[in-house]
Amino acid sequence: MLVIITTYTGMLIFAFVELRKQYKLDKNASDDDYIDAFYYKPLSVIIPAYNEEVGIVDSVRSALNLKYPQTELIIVNDGSKDRTQEVVIEQFQMKKIPKVIKKQIRCKPILQVYQSEIHHNLYLIEKENGGKADALNAGINFARYPYFCSIDGDSILDEKSLLRVMKPIIMSNEEVIAAGGNVRIANGLDVHWGSVYQKDLPDRPLILMQIIEYTRAFMMGRISLAKFNLILVISGAFSVFAKKWVVEAGGYSVQTIGEDMELIVKLHRFLYDNKLNKRIEFVPDPVCWTEAPETFSVLRKQRRRWHQGLIESLLKHKKMTLNPRYGKIGMISFPYFWVVECFGPLIELGGYIYIVVAFFLGKLYFEFAIMLALLFILYGSVLSAFAILMETWSVNVYAGIRNFFRLIIVSLTEVFWFRPLTLVWRCEAFIHVILGRKSWGSMDRVGLSKKPAQDERSNQSK
Repeated sequence: MLVIITTYTGMLIFAFVELRKQYKLDKNASDDDYIDAFYYKPLSVIIPAYNEEVGIVDSVRSALNLKYPQTELIIVNDGSKDRTQEVVIEQFQMKKIPKVIKKQIRCKPILQVYQSEIHHNLYLIEKENGGKADALNAGINFARYPYFCSIDGDSILDEKSLLRVMKPIIMSNEEVIAAGGNVRIANGLDVHWGSVYQKDLPDRPLILMQIIEYTRAFMMGRISLAKFNLILVISGAFSVFAKKWVVEAGGYSVQTIGEDMELIVKLHRFLYDNKLNKRIEFVPDPVCWTEAPETFSVLRKQRRRWHQGLIESLLKHKKMTLNPRYGKIGMISFPYFWVVECFGPLIELGGYIYIVVAFFLGKLYFEFAIMLALLFILYGSVLSAFAILMETWSVNVYAGIRNFFRLIIVSLTEVFWFRPLTLVWRCEAFIHVILGRKSWGSMDRVGLSKKPAQDERSNQSK
C-alpha cells in the first residue's frame, strides 16, 4: 500500500505540474503556427484490420477527415474471415493495382494491393494472416513516407489529432522518434461518418469503470513517465513513429502478444546500445476514440492479453533490469514495471485471499483491515478525481459537474467488484505465459456508429 501510494502520488504531482503549464494555451492557434513545418513531415497512416467489418468504415472515414497536409492511408487486411475486405472495396471503390513493395521488415506474403478511385491516397493491402504485428510490418514496408501512424481498426481520431501528436517531433528537430496520443472510450457516444459528436457519459457501470481506468492511466502515469523519458508503453491504438528507427530496430515483434509495448522497449534498447540521444513522448491532447469491451468475457480476454504482453516483454529484455548501461530505463522504468505493474496483481490478490482466510480463521485484525480498506477506497477516489480534473484542463472530453461526480461515485465502488476481477484476469496471464499460450481469443465488436453504413459512391454524389 505504501509503495503504491508513494508511486502514484509522485506521478500525480508531475502530471499535474506538466498539464498546468499548458492550461491556458490556445491550442488551435498553436496548430496554425506549425502548419508549414508539417508539410516537410509527410505521414503514412496504417490501419491493421482482422475481422473489423463492423467498425472499419468509420475508422477509415475518420482517417480521411484528418487535418494534416500530406498523408497516405494504408489498410492492411490480415487475412480476415469476415467481410472486412469486401466492405472496404465496396465503400471506397477500390481497384487492384500493380505495386512493387520493398521488404525492409520480414512479414507474411502480400497477395494483392488495391487503390481507391475516389480517394487516391487510400490503399488496401491483402495479405496472409500473421497477426497484428505482422500486419503493421507489412504496412511499414508499403509506406512511402518517413513517419507512420498506427491506428486500430476500431478507432476514430479527432480531426486535429495528427497535427497535435506530431508536434513533439516537429519541435524537437527529430530528437523525438515516437509519440503516443490519448485514448478515450467511445461506447454509447454519438458517432456518425467517422466523427464523434455527442460526448456524454454512457449509463453502464462496466463502461464507466473503464473510462475511469483509461483517464487515470493516460492522464497520470504516461504524462509523468514521458516527462523523464521513462515510458515503456504508448497505445497501439494511436501512436506515431519515425519509420527509419523502427526499421533499424527490426520492426514489430511477432513473438509477443503485446506488440505495442515490445516495440517501445526495443526502441529504447536500440537507442542505448547505439548511444543515440532520442526520446519517446506522450501527448495528452490528441484524442483517439476506441471501442471498449461491453461484456465481462471480452474484458477478461483483453486484460489477460495486455498483462501477458507486459510479462513477455519484460522477460525478453530482462537483462535491462537494474543495468546501468540502459540508464534511467534500466534503473527506474524496468524495476517499476516489474514490481508495480507485473507482480502487483499477484501481491494484491494475495492480500485479498489472506483477508478472507484470516476472517474464517478468526485471526483478522478488524480495525487495521477496515482502516486499510477505507484508505484504499479514499485514495483511489482522490486519484480518479485529480485525473478527471486534469483531463478537463487538457482535453475536456466529459465536461460538466454532473459527469465529474458520476465518475467519482462509480470510482468508489471499484475496490468491491472491478478491481478484484481485473486482478484475477491479470493473474491468469502468468498461467498463459508458463504454458506458452499465444492465443488472443475472440474479441467481438459491436461497432461505434449509430447509423448503418451507406454506399460511399452515393455520399460522394451528394
